[in-house]
Amino acid sequence: MIRYALLCEHEHEFDGWFPSSAGFEAQAASGDVVCPVCGSAEVRKALMAPGLGRGTKKGAKRGDISATPDAAQKMNMMMLALKKHVEENCDYVGDKFAEEARRIHYGETDHRDIYGEATLAEARDLIDEGVEVAPLPVVPPARAN
Repeated sequence: MIRYALLCEHEHEFDGWFPSSAGFEAQAASGDVVCPVCGSAEVRKALMAPGLGRGTKKGAKRGDISATPDAAQKMNMMMLALKKHVEENCDYVGDKFAEEARRIHYGETDHRDIYGEATLAEARDLIDEGVEVAPLPVVPPARAN
């Protein structure tokens, strides 16, 4: 794995882990690398000093996300990418999510991917009925220094 220091178009700095230089280039070109602060997909490598290997944390396995020093930032980046994908590829139905998911499930309306809000009780009822639903991660807002 290669760790790159990255900058978005708004000069927010963050790190990213990639299987190779080509892996970074491919992910960046497809818009899969996003800034964890603002969500911008206009990302480039920043100037950085070479890293010296220090091994893994005691008890951690190589490749274990908890073994990386920037695990929280990496997870936030992944959640932002998921949120961006859903927003760009699914219809937002707001608080009518449970109702619309049922209509799609029972063939009362054409199938389409949707997202919105549902209470815990509504989500449980949908699951009990066999409607395929999944919660989306909540991306915390950027904190000011």
